[in-house]
Amino acid sequence: YGCPIPNITQEDDIAEYDGHVNWEAVLWVDRALPLWCAQVVLSAISLSEALLLAYLGYKGNIWQQLLSFNLILELISNVPIILTIFWPPLRNLFIPIFLNCWLAKFALENMFNDLHRAMQRSQSALSQRLTILTATLLCLIFTSVCGYQHFQRAGSLHVNMLESLYFVVVTFSTVGYGDYRPDNYPSQLFMVVMICVALVVLPTQFEQLVFTWMERQKLGGTYSTHRAQSERHVVVCSTTLKAEIVMDFLNEFYAHPLLQDYFVVLLSPCELDSTMRMILQVPLWAQRVIYIQGSAMKDTDLTRARMNAAEACFILTARNYADRSAADEHTILRSWAVRDFAPNVPQYVQIFRPDNKVHVAFAEHVVCEDEFKYAMLANNCLCPGTSTLVTLLLHTSRGQEGQTSDEEWHRLYGKCSGNEIYHIRLGESRFFGEYEGKCFTFASFHAHRKYGVALVGIQTNIQENQPIMLNPGPSYIMKNTDICFYMNITKEENSAFLTSGNRNKNKERVLEGTGQIIQRRDKEKKKSGKKTHLDVPNEGAVESSTSRNRRPSIGAVPDIVEQGTEEVEDDFNKEEGFHQIPWSASAECCEIVKGFPPATPYIGVSPTFCYLLKEKKPFCCLQLAQVCDHCSFRNAKEYDWSNPCIILAADFASNGIYNFIVPLRAHFRSLQFLKPIILLLEKTPDPAFLHAISWFPLVYWMQGSIDYLDDLLKAGINLAESVVVVNKESSNSAEEDHLADCNTIVAVQTMFRLFPSVRVITELSQSSNMRFTQFRAHDLYALHLSRMEKREKDRGSHISYMFRLPFAAGNVFSASMLDTMLYQTFVKDYMITFVRLLLGIDQAPGSGFLSCVWITKEDLWIRTYGRLYQKLCSTSCEIPIGIYRTVSSDSGSVTLELAGDKDIGARNIDLQREEICNMVRTRMQNLGLPTKDYDDVSEKRNSLSYVIINPSCDQKLEEGDTIFVIRPNPILSKRLFINKEESMTVRTPSRRVRRLHEDRTPTKELSPSFALSTANATENSISSEEQMNNGNLRLEVSGTTNVEITPPNKNEAVTAV
Repeated sequence: YGCPIPNITQEDDIAEYDGHVNWEAVLWVDRALPLWCAQVVLSAISLSEALLLAYLGYKGNIWQQLLSFNLILELISNVPIILTIFWPPLRNLFIPIFLNCWLAKFALENMFNDLHRAMQRSQSALSQRLTILTATLLCLIFTSVCGYQHFQRAGSLHVNMLESLYFVVVTFSTVGYGDYRPDNYPSQLFMVVMICVALVVLPTQFEQLVFTWMERQKLGGTYSTHRAQSERHVVVCSTTLKAEIVMDFLNEFYAHPLLQDYFVVLLSPCELDSTMRMILQVPLWAQRVIYIQGSAMKDTDLTRARMNAAEACFILTARNYADRSAADEHTILRSWAVRDFAPNVPQYVQIFRPDNKVHVAFAEHVVCEDEFKYAMLANNCLCPGTSTLVTLLLHTSRGQEGQTSDEEWHRLYGKCSGNEIYHIRLGESRFFGEYEGKCFTFASFHAHRKYGVALVGIQTNIQENQPIMLNPGPSYIMKNTDICFYMNITKEENSAFLTSGNRNKNKERVLEGTGQIIQRRDKEKKKSGKKTHLDVPNEGAVESSTSRNRRPSIGAVPDIVEQGTEEVEDDFNKEEGFHQIPWSASAECCEIVKGFPPATPYIGVSPTFCYLLKEKKPFCCLQLAQVCDHCSFRNAKEYDWSNPCIILAADFASNGIYNFIVPLRAHFRSLQFLKPIILLLEKTPDPAFLHAISWFPLVYWMQGSIDYLDDLLKAGINLAESVVVVNKESSNSAEEDHLADCNTIVAVQTMFRLFPSVRVITELSQSSNMRFTQFRAHDLYALHLSRMEKREKDRGSHISYMFRLPFAAGNVFSASMLDTMLYQTFVKDYMITFVRLLLGIDQAPGSGFLSCVWITKEDLWIRTYGRLYQKLCSTSCEIPIGIYRTVSSDSGSVTLELAGDKDIGARNIDLQREEICNMVRTRMQNLGLPTKDYDDVSEKRNSLSYVIINPSCDQKLEEGDTIFVIRPNPILSKRLFINKEESMTVRTPSRRVRRLHEDRTPTKELSPSFALSTANATENSISSEEQMNNGNLRLEVSGTTNVEITPPNKNEAVTAV
């Protein structure tokens, strides 16, 4: 080409460098003709494209285009090669074509961006930053390798590409072994420039990558599509993720062995706090829990959580909202968004207000906190310790709590707390399989005697949509396809069965009664009403004893009850008016009937058969201390009730209070022992709420607060059996969540100091605050239990607060404990229905209800829980499920002094107590109340109470024990069936069709929805004129629910509207 001759690199080995630079080797290279032609073609194309893009991107500033980094690189790499076309001697000139790697880097970035834009997919910011950093690092290394290798040609130490790569990597890693080095100043200058470029470019790229990574950590991860296809996961949506709520969910969710391979995706719009970050870093949860910061309202975030592939979606409500209705609205919208995005994913929704249930009725499982909370508090007034019983049943426990304690009640209470509700098909059960064809009570008693399990409910599996029946009674015959619900520490599948030849040799004599048919509930004995079902049986009713000194025997539990001889229990078949009821005051001037409430405060109320007033009470008579034209009473004392009252204190009239009244006015309660209900409200209730409660007898409301002594005295706190205090929702806006209960705790403590003898049942939002209820600063025993609680928590207990005395006694309850019911429903889909029936929120045909019986001194002849089980099953057909026991300080079962303030400020305490008594009596005198009603007792604790769930057969009974029982429905001898149209037919074997008490109000005809027994009907004949053309009879009952009664031997049906 006419190039200079000395353009060939000399390969002579020179021992030492003499400082001479071979510039010819740097400026000239040997370029073959085919290579030159290819470079010319590519340079022409690249330069034309660069100039065209610069022209198209011109926006009025020519210098911005000329000084562009891409254009400068294009000119440096391509213009010299184009010039060689016109001047051949320059064809061997060295041109830094390796700088095109930077152009390739920019082109690669643009290509990926265009690809994601064309595919309508968003690229991860973190992956984009990582790609940019990698490309930058590769370009720096490649540029340095090529430049160093080329400039070394000017010196004496020549290197190849591999040696150059080695040198560059060692240099950039700041190791510097020294075996290779630049030996001429052009090479040294080049490496200095490249190191400076690396020090400027790489830290910037690393900073952007770290910032993106930190933001990515705040947003959480993404559940990949590949994992969603090969693994199973559930999504938990909530506004905030509190450590207590998340830990409760994880502990309950992973307590089931079948869920160990599931993953939990937490989806929340809020950032994790430091406590939650530490929890998610624990190895136990780090491999199972994935946090994603996002909203369920955005499809992109639901896609990140792979909601459409989830096994379930839990939508939890935040408890730190001051406005619970606003919290429910957020939950409703989240539920709708999930249903719209993934309609096939089952939803487990938690809401506060029962009014909002109608908006999430499509969800598979819904837990309304107000419904369960108020029903639980109502049952606590009737059966002490019900809240503790239900809470322990809903929590997963190993039954190991308290086993290392020296006190007997700790070990017994902790062991029995491990009982839970399980289910199994009768045909597959070893517990109950042998009782196929036997009656329910027979199977329940013998299963408990043999295996220690308590059979409490049944669900027939013959037809669809069959309800769960708690203790359906002896008329129900066990079938092979029935689903059995039972209480036990472990489920049957995890139990070990040991054969023993002496199992049938029991020390206590229990009559088998197999094949024996007896007639129970003698009519004449029922009319007398003088004996209780725990009385010593008559000598002729049981097998005679071989010795006169032998303890009384207990009748056998029959395996079958003859249907034809079974009588219908009817405790309200007479026309009882207000004048026949001893507790009726002049204000209660209306007849009491049984029926369904004609007015409900919200949509979705389950139909419940209750005691109702035949005519609703005027609104003026509902106010307890308000004088009106019908009533002149100014306080509760003037009403002169024969039964103690129940006071419910709340800040406003929530519609959930309706579920507090219904269990207390259920039809199976004794009419003679109905307790007045007083609602102490800080705000005036709405007319719709007053209209709903005006149909219930002995229900009043009063505007006032528990913070004021006068309001408590007017409400009759001296006459109250129980005072229920609901947590004030207005305090939920506290800066610290655990301080949300401060108003309620201080008010209850003041009430406890003023009225120590009154049983106060408190509802709190935080379970950790239960230790402050009825707080005693010098109670050494409470301090001992506090240390025990810490030890149990260190051992891994999820319910370490169970040994706190207020909780064990059922005097305090936290609605957050109900969250576990929703979590367990994922495995036990019947749990919500079971608890609703147990608490009386719902009433299913043939299903029993929770009640209690008391063990008196005359009942101690029964001796043990197993004999009591047999006694109840053989007489009243009740199923016992636990014991509420009260232990006094002198019983010897408590090792420490219960009242620890022996000498510490005892004199000051007595003076303070005397001052309190004087103040209360003074206020009572000013209000015109007799001071003798004030019970001045000491605040020192002299007893403690706790719950024993499903004790063993040999557990000894003690005087004062309260036995939790599930009583059968008082409407007996009915065989209930549900057809596919969800209407219920009641078949009566030996009774004529009867109708209710006549009412002259007109009726409307509605389609039948379920059946109602006619146990409360009167013996009135039905005339032929009343029959309709299709043979149906229209009867009038109190309420608006349709009733269809079908006799067994006739084709006629009675429909009551």
